Amino acid sequence: MSVNVPRLVIAAPSSGSGKTTVATGLMAAFAERGLAVSPHKAGPDYIDPGYHALATGRPGRNLDAFMCGPELVAPLFAHGSAGCDLAVVEGVMGLYDGAAGRGELASTAQVAKLLRAPVVLVVDASSQSRSVAALVHGFASFDPLVRLGGVILNKVGSDRHEVMLREALEEAGMPVLGVLRRAPQVATPSRHLGLVPVAERRTDALASVAALAEQVRAGCDLEALMALARTAPALECEPWSPGAALVEEGWEAAAGPLDGRPVVAVAGGAAFTFSYAEHAELLTAAGARVVTFDPLRDEALPDGTAGLVIGGGFPEVYAPELSANEPLRKAVAAFAEAGGPVAAECAGLLYLARSLDGKPMCGVLDADARMSERLTLGYREAVAVSDSALAAAGTRLRGHEFHRTVIEPGAGSAPAWGFTHPERRVEGFVRDGVHASYLHTHWAARPSVARRFAEAAARHR
Repeated sequence: MSVNVPRLVIAAPSSGSGKTTVATGLMAAFAERGLAVSPHKAGPDYIDPGYHALATGRPGRNLDAFMCGPELVAPLFAHGSAGCDLAVVEGVMGLYDGAAGRGELASTAQVAKLLRAPVVLVVDASSQSRSVAALVHGFASFDPLVRLGGVILNKVGSDRHEVMLREALEEAGMPVLGVLRRAPQVATPSRHLGLVPVAERRTDALASVAALAEQVRAGCDLEALMALARTAPALECEPWSPGAALVEEGWEAAAGPLDGRPVVAVAGGAAFTFSYAEHAELLTAAGARVVTFDPLRDEALPDGTAGLVIGGGFPEVYAPELSANEPLRKAVAAFAEAGGPVAAECAGLLYLARSLDGKPMCGVLDADARMSERLTLGYREAVAVSDSALAAAGTRLRGHEFHRTVIEPGAGSAPAWGFTHPERRVEGFVRDGVHASYLHTHWAARPSVARRFAEAAARHR
């Protein structure tokens, strides 16, 4: 079918140029005009989509050509943007930066080409004048299939500075679609893994998003940007559907709910903010009833819990509070001890450990976790080593690691994954119904994971 949603990709020459500022501000500014804005993020990042969701009132969705495959980028985009007036895609790193050693794979440029979307380049102009034209010319000409539709100049110092920049870009024939001055009051706080998530600072985050919208409104030509978005041609693709995706993988029963719709409890709240919207949609389509709980506040698992999903986040920031909630820690341990299916990723792995930075955790795993100076970051190709509630041994998935913690030991006697690229090692833990690992995965790439987990929950109930 034809997908005719106007769309823009917001890119930059490098990280730190202001992509998130511009993308989030644009989303909020257009949403304030009454438009239904669909927010997207290229790559695996969980935090930026939280700000996008705050700006638009819609789930922030990721488009990751490495984890999900290039063939799913357009269908996932069509699924998320259905019924919208405009879609804004925030890029990742520099425009042409992708998976290490894989050419353009998972780059913003590849996503833009797959979506046939015009690109707006956000340039940090704080330390240059006429050279900006050479920089932009290089990005515009590097790949003729990437359509650079204009530039937004960020961190411009003065009226005179703006004049010099505009003159240079006019010579290069590149439209200037916005000029943003230095505005430290709009800065969003960061820490060891990037921006502080929305769930931890919702009131302040709302104020930040409102300030970004005002800054973008004042400095950008919204009419010209919308006109550029409307130049995107129709996409010919079938929108992704969780139910159809399950059926395509051979799960014929996925058309209807499992008997009684087993409850799958999904950890949320400030400590567990990392999740992809498609995971809950797949679990629902697979026949489960998804219920969110907050390990910082709730002292018991949701009534009828038959499966437990504990995704990523920042348990290291909240270790004392998580440890203090002893009733829930004991409930999680009892659920796992009874063989209940548990899928834990990264933060979830730490929460299931015996301790985190010396604070008692759930004790499901015979392992201890602590903060580290070393950042572990990158895409991984993995194969399931052990049969689990999440995946049969031999199942192949691509994922992503992003953490500054270590867990000792790093793998149990039945590891969760064997990494095949870029390094060969085993990682994670499988025991009874528990599957715990550092690896973040996107279930849209392998919908049968959701159905397998929902069926395990149904059996356990």
